Amino acid sequence: MSLSGGGDGTRPATVDAREDDKVHGLARMRRSASALLLLMSVLLLACVAWQGDHAWVAWPRAFAEAGMAGAIADWYAVVALFRHPLGLRLPHTAIIPKSQPRIAESLGGFVEEHFLQPELIIARLRGHNAAQALARWLAQSENSRGLADVVADSLGRLIDGMEEAQIAWLFERIVAPQLRTLDVARVAGDALDVLTQGDRHRPLLDHGLAAFEKWLTSNTDMIKAKFSEASRYTPAPLDAYIVRKFIEGILALLHEVAANHEHALRRQFDEALQTLIVQLRTSAAHRRFGKSLLRDCIRLFGRAGGYRGLLDWLRTRMVADLGGEQSAVRDVLARTLMSLGRRIAREPAMQRQLNVWWLELARELVTRYRHLLSALITEVVKSWNAGEVSRKIEIEIGRELQCVRINGTFVGGVVGVLIHAVTLVA
Repeated sequence: MSLSGGGDGTRPATVDAREDDKVHGLARMRRSASALLLLMSVLLLACVAWQGDHAWVAWPRAFAEAGMAGAIADWYAVVALFRHPLGLRLPHTAIIPKSQPRIAESLGGFVEEHFLQPELIIARLRGHNAAQALARWLAQSENSRGLADVVADSLGRLIDGMEEAQIAWLFERIVAPQLRTLDVARVAGDALDVLTQGDRHRPLLDHGLAAFEKWLTSNTDMIKAKFSEASRYTPAPLDAYIVRKFIEGILALLHEVAANHEHALRRQFDEALQTLIVQLRTSAAHRRFGKSLLRDCIRLFGRAGGYRGLLDWLRTRMVADLGGEQSAVRDVLARTLMSLGRRIAREPAMQRQLNVWWLELARELVTRYRHLLSALITEVVKSWNAGEVSRKIEIEIGRELQCVRINGTFVGGVVGVLIHAVTLVA
């Protein structure tokens, strides 16, 4: 049963078992304390019956009387904490149920005052290298894989639950403003620079040469026809001869360029690329053109139903990937987390930076939200069912309180004997 009184039946079996053990232990201690009170009553009755014949019986009678008084007083005090004794609505009884609002306020204030102090929390956290512990945990493949599965499943549910309007809001409010500040021309120049380093562009150039050769050989008739249209006063055989020789010359040149990596045309092409890279990085005209082109693309993306297409594409790819036995998303996340953990574990400087950031974040969160946490504790405790709160507290500390009843019985008896002795002496 929950504290609100409306148990949902989802509590772990171990929790129920522990609570049952506490309930049985409380019942045993309660029976023991009550049995001791009954024993004092029987002893008192026996002493009353035999005191006329035996004067020494006054001593156990004093013990029994005072023990009964102590037992009854402690029983009343213990019961009055949680309920009305014998159902009688006496003043200052059922203290805990009646004082639940005050207890809630006191508990919230106590937690805020003694636990949610920034200096106290930071002092505790500063002694732990949280970044190193996290790095070592992430460096283990099973941990990274488990965390990656959680992130991937959450990501899949997030995308599956998103609507077109949410994608549009996300793109227009977060993505598009960042894109509008992007220097597309410079990015293109940097990409071309990376592409040309180490002659990475040569395979692309070779592929372009082969594609151009294929196009020429496939469109020879069309070129002849166009040449004949432009040259009306020359005979057709002459036109065909000129075009054939022209195409043959071009093909021969393409073969030369393809076979010789140091060909002059290749050097000219490389120089043209380097010139273009410099212009893309430095030219104001290229920068303006790039930004204008990007703005037009963003505008067209929104008008042409791009949000719906993007959402459908994400859903299709994500569902297909996460549902497969070999998920690229899960593998990438797991490898990234493991690599991150290993790198942090190897670099003490990064650990120190992360720990400083974590402590500053903890200080900011505690300072900003400590009052809200205190208020949350107060409101939650106030919302609990008063009778259930009383029952829970009694289960937790009831055994100790029954021990108080037992001790009160013996202490009362001893005090009764001492009082009897003092009375005789006096």
